[in-house]
Amino acid sequence: MSAAAPPAPPKRRAWLLAVRPPTLPAAVSPVLAGTGIAAVDGDFEAGRFFLALIGAIFIQIVVNFANDLSDFRRGADTPDRLGPPRAVAQGWLSQREMTVGIALATAAALIVGIVLIIIVGWPILPIGALSLIAAVTYTGGPLPYGYRGLGDVICFLFFGFVAVMGAGYVQIEELTWELAAASVPVGCLVTAILVVNNLRDIHTDRASHKRTLAVTIGERNTRIEYVVLTIGAFVGIAVFASVGLIPYYCYIAWIGLPPAMWLAREIVTGREGSALNPMLKRTAQLHLLVGALIGLGGVLATL
Repeated sequence: MSAAAPPAPPKRRAWLLAVRPPTLPAAVSPVLAGTGIAAVDGDFEAGRFFLALIGAIFIQIVVNFANDLSDFRRGADTPDRLGPPRAVAQGWLSQREMTVGIALATAAALIVGIVLIIIVGWPILPIGALSLIAAVTYTGGPLPYGYRGLGDVICFLFFGFVAVMGAGYVQIEELTWELAAASVPVGCLVTAILVVNNLRDIHTDRASHKRTLAVTIGERNTRIEYVVLTIGAFVGIAVFASVGLIPYYCYIAWIGLPPAMWLAREIVTGREGSALNPMLKRTAQLHLLVGALIGLGGVLATL
């Protein structure tokens, strides 16, 4: 039986819910990690850091708005949805309003990108442009990769590798192996957030023909994927720190290992449906914690 629709909030509240503030740390973590690791090779530029952070947050908002609109148009947001209610599907915002919202968030990200191009140089252009394209085409456009089992790979690539490398480049105007190494645990954990989301929605996604990787490989393998990603993030930190690709101080991020092991156990033991919503939130918190601590490890190495 479908749940009753929640009452319509005031318009300002509807926009805030559409922004989905709990997802924004996914944009913050790679900027913290990339900036901290870059500090090992250069001075910290506060202005550049804040511009990178603001730009990353606006790209995440574009992702959220575009998913809200595109999933509604493709029929993926049914009354049986187990996640937080979507603004367009609930009728809180019209399709036209959300389209305007996407355009404004994209424009804001572009403005930040232009300022960074002026300060840092043209390599920021492809980084920002490809990130925006990835944001919109996750569930939008003629070939949405989120509907073809590619969401996990693209998430790791753009919200892990590209985001960390981009944040580091903004600081030191150079792409380094150290930044690439730091992007691996960050990418693992941001992908784990998506895995929980897709595990929760596996039945409704299957019914609406949204072929996520979770739908393709099944519940059991999706749970295994989550464990590999969460625990693999800490293995990656240990390996890269031991060979000197990231500072030894980055071992401080292992503070996150106990909650990661607890989360992995909860996922493996069979939580499903709406019971996964707290796990989604805690995985996002873990991602932010580890990204911040990796960045702190880089800063400590400069002292």
